[in-house]
Amino acid sequence: MTVQMPFGKTKRQNKRFINRKPIKMSDIVSYVILTFAAILVMMPLLWMFSTSLRPTSQSFTLPPQWLPTEFRIENYAAPFESNVPFEKFFLNSLKITLAVTFGQLVTCSTAGYAFARLKFPGRNILFIVLLASLMVPSQVTIIPIFLTMRSLGLIDNHLAVILPGLVSAFGVFLMRQFFKQMPQELFDAAKVDGAGYIRTYLQIALPLAGPALATLGIITFNAIWNSYFLPLIFLNSWDKMTLPQGIALLTGYMGSGNPSVVMAAVTMAILPVLFVFLMAQRWIIEAITRSGLKG
Repeated sequence: MTVQMPFGKTKRQNKRFINRKPIKMSDIVSYVILTFAAILVMMPLLWMFSTSLRPTSQSFTLPPQWLPTEFRIENYAAPFESNVPFEKFFLNSLKITLAVTFGQLVTCSTAGYAFARLKFPGRNILFIVLLASLMVPSQVTIIPIFLTMRSLGLIDNHLAVILPGLVSAFGVFLMRQFFKQMPQELFDAAKVDGAGYIRTYLQIALPLAGPALATLGIITFNAIWNSYFLPLIFLNSWDKMTLPQGIALLTGYMGSGNPSVVMAAVTMAILPVLFVFLMAQRWIIEAITRSGLKG
């Protein structure tokens, strides 16, 4: 039986009203700042999408117009109808990105588990050296990598882009931190049951590392999908080039290409990354939430 309270409210509704915290001025200011920052972040994307739908003549109008007066949907078909094999570039990028992402999920999770749960001589020193490699720009190591790939005969081969990306110092660090915050009781119980390191990793640590793996996967997918430097160094034939190289070809010599078609190609190039993020965002949020918890 529900107890009727004054002013027509039930006891539960009245309790909610009493426990409701007043809105602080600092919260309002924070929301305003975050909303303004979100608008600033979205403005280039909105401009890109707007430009992809406008005629070429409106791409350089002054003052700039946010909305096109004429909508040209055919700009999205133009990259596939040009002499640039856009669909081939798309498939090449997808192949390289999936291979590198899967490779990093395997290597980084195993290395992170070893650094977090295995005790071996020099573990801390090796981990410090690994973290120190994060401070070395990729442009510094590109010459020895190029000489190695040339000696292996992998120039103009997708393996020249895939092999250097199979291991990531950041990925090892991310997985190590996630495995380290897992409760020690889980591993002690597995040890009592006679499980070795490999079985403990496969049956206990790895199934619980879904959020961290999803986070690493989306970060790696985004980085490799948008990578331009390594493919530019190692790939020089059209049937091996990736999507960023194809978009650069669409711009034409000295930027003489159609800017609306280029923006349409960029918009289509963003869609796979956006799809992967939307599919994995629940795991990413869970990984960020759990990263601050101790077992």
